[in-house]
Amino acid sequence: MIETLLSLVVYLVVVGLILWLLLYIVDAIPSFEPFRQVARVIITVVGCIILILLLVQLIQGGPLRIRL
Repeated sequence: MIETLLSLVVYLVVVGLILWLLLYIVDAIPSFEPFRQVARVIITVVGCIILILLLVQLIQGGPLRIRL
């Protein structure tokens, strides 16, 4: 159980850093505001889907893997 929780924490940190980096890049690139908003929403939705998939796998008791 401890190994699973540690895996979850590592996944959350890695996914969080990747999403933060993507959001930072979207904000840093000079572009039109509608494109920026759409990109931020897509990144946020993908992050939420990954989080939900990880939590469902944790509840089912299986190994934590990101399967899309």
